[in-house]
Amino acid sequence: MPSTVTITVNGKTVSREVEERTLLVSFLRDHLGLTGTHIGCDTSQCGACVVHLDGRSVKSCTILAVQADGASITTIEGLAAADGTLHPMQAAFREHHGLQCGFCTPGMVMSAVDLVANTPNPTEQDIRDGLEGNICRCTGYHNIVKAVQAGAEAMKTAAPAPVAAE
Repeated sequence: MPSTVTITVNGKTVSREVEERTLLVSFLRDHLGLTGTHIGCDTSQCGACVVHLDGRSVKSCTILAVQADGASITTIEGLAAADGTLHPMQAAFREHHGLQCGFCTPGMVMSAVDLVANTPNPTEQDIRDGLEGNICRCTGYHNIVKAVQAGAEAMKTAAPAPVAAE
């Protein structure tokens, strides 16, 4: 039986009719066309689908869209400023080559932003522990850790970017 959900995504309120079994990741990708949130495993193991739900990072493959009704979601597309200026963590991943194929990068960045919001001065071990639920199959994580450290420093001095409305 279809249900109507209303969710604020990247600063814009959207309403869609969905089947009750629709996962949040599928809602974002299939109903809204926000394909930066990736489906990597369908088992909550890889972290490629991480988004922020009401300010907390969550794996969107573990939540039904109807459970997010009334919530505020930020996806990787919503991190950058409306003018396209990258979020400091996105810029740090680019600058420090914290990616290889890029498939895991959106989930890594979203998890890293949440990590730094809760641990403003993360140690290398904090970063490795904080990203434990995100799998990268290409790198040795060395540059990812460097990118998160640089992103954490940049986030201290950056003015909060307004959410880009899609």
